Amino acid sequence: MQVSREEILHIANLAYLNLEENEIDSYILHLQDILGFANRVNNAPVENIDITIGSNEATNVFRKDEIKVFEDYESLLQNAVTREQNMFKIPKVL
Repeated sequence: MQVSREEILHIANLAYLNLEENEIDSYILHLQDILGFANRVNNAPVENIDITIGSNEATNVFRKDEIKVFEDYESLLQNAVTREQNMFKIPKVL
């Protein structure tokens, strides 16, 4: 698809871009490439393709929520700077 210099300047104006004279030709080429690719995607043959929601049929794997007793608090808290009642004590965030 061909893009004119005036169209690029209009788009730049709408996007509040200050284009230099030497940038306009580059923008024209890039926009033509983007529009050409979009045109190719729009014209892709999709008549005999099944509808898909995702790329695979993966599902979340859930485990049962069980309470486990942990008794070795000393080794768990050995690197804590400060602790209180078998918990890490941290500074207030708010």
